[in-house]
Amino acid sequence: MPLIDGFSVQFKHELHGLRRQGTSMLQQVAMVALGGGIGAALRYLTSEWVSNDGFPYATLTVNLVGSFLMGAIAIGLAEQVISKDLALLLGTGLLGGLTTMSAFSVETIQLIENQQTGLAVGYVSLTMLLCPLLALLGWKLSGTILTST
Repeated sequence: MPLIDGFSVQFKHELHGLRRQGTSMLQQVAMVALGGGIGAALRYLTSEWVSNDGFPYATLTVNLVGSFLMGAIAIGLAEQVISKDLALLLGTGLLGGLTTMSAFSVETIQLIENQQTGLAVGYVSLTMLLCPLLALLGWKLSGTILTST
């Protein structure tokens, strides 16, 4: 086995591969962080722009939009139309920062605490029904668009 600087060539190649993965991982973390920051800012702006009026419309809006877009991103990634890095930036980062299960949970509890059980049930029902349906719609619509091009 040939040696370079006291190390086998195979070890050098493995070490180089680990170094490349480390750089790639750092770049991926940076993309997720960038997307997450943008998504969180968009969620905040949505909460400022969308009227609350006793019902968490802003959270419902970001979760519905995020579900639709996540469906589109998932099919884009599956069909290799978008890269894994772009999916990390947009899906894990931006949509992860935009959508919110924690706010959904707290708002549901607040509705119940305020004796608005009917609104709480409606909110949970709308979220649990419409989010998966919109993700499916995003998936199917993107798939149709991709197959027609």
